[in-house]
Amino acid sequence: MYQLIAFDMDGTLLGSDKQISPGNRRAITAAARAGKTVILNTGRCLSELEEYLGLIPEVRYLNCASGALVYDLKEKRTLYSSLLSVETVKQLLELAALEQAMPHILLEQCIVQKSHCEQMERFGMGVYQDQFNRVTVKWEDIGRMYGENPFPAAKVNIYHTSPQSRARTEERIRAAGLEVAMARAETTSLELSAPGCDKGVGLEMLCSCLNLPMEQTIVVGDADNDLEALKKAGLAVAMANAGEAVKAVADVVVADCDHHGCAEAVERYLLCSV
Repeated sequence: MYQLIAFDMDGTLLGSDKQISPGNRRAITAAARAGKTVILNTGRCLSELEEYLGLIPEVRYLNCASGALVYDLKEKRTLYSSLLSVETVKQLLELAALEQAMPHILLEQCIVQKSHCEQMERFGMGVYQDQFNRVTVKWEDIGRMYGENPFPAAKVNIYHTSPQSRARTEERIRAAGLEVAMARAETTSLELSAPGCDKGVGLEMLCSCLNLPMEQTIVVGDADNDLEALKKAGLAVAMANAGEAVKAVADVVVADCDHHGCAEAVERYLLCSV
């Protein structure tokens, strides 16, 4: 019945240690051997995924940057993209500065400000400190340097010091009439994408390329930025650690990210349809 399974990364395929467990890796291998398609369905950009891809060579397709970029790893080409304009990115950087928040610009690479990266605990992102040290491009002054070297972006994340600070940025974005898609992630993160762009749209675009009906897909996730993909999937699977909004739209709930919930989804719902 199901031919494709799409895994979110953080809080889903990755445990709280930000690693893919051996059990989850074995499940991906088993799915591929059964002729199923396994994809990553993530808010991360390409450079943030590279250190994991060698562990899961069976994965060919990425729906990354929250649906803004669909990528074929085998052919090394973009299948679909939906980008934020330069002017919109500039305005988002200005709004982040009002809250002394940490902006994060994503395309193939991801860019942050060096001083922000050195104090990520302040922005509720301490668990990502080591990863950001490894994979991000660090600019001394992200607002000024982006103004000097502008480019359309797949996504802008803004990490705040509190949920209240995030709410103020959301209100300013609405008041400014900025045409962006907004999704909350983590405890203080706000993800901004092009209008109409979300993981569900990216998944639909990939399935169109693969001539695969959405009814034959399984989506596994835990956060609000997974909601649109979960709503469009043939089977919506929430992790036990998922937020209540995610569980409310899910068809089933599996174990949490530290107890092989993704492997459970493969074994119980994907491979049972072989």
